[in-house]
Amino acid sequence: MAEDDKGPSAAAQRRRVDEIFGDVLPETTSDEREPGQRTPDPDSWYLENRPPHHDR
Repeated sequence: MAEDDKGPSAAAQRRRVDEIFGDVLPETTSDEREPGQRTPDPDSWYLENRPPHHDR
């Protein structure tokens, strides 16, 4: 039986899962990044760009 007959490769399956669910985990872990570099959380942009009148 040829490899093509076995179905999609692991890489193709991974791409398909990523298409459906998106990239859930970061590519690097916290110990691989620079100390000052952080992975933004979903609300960080909103908190950093909140207008001044929202602080009241």
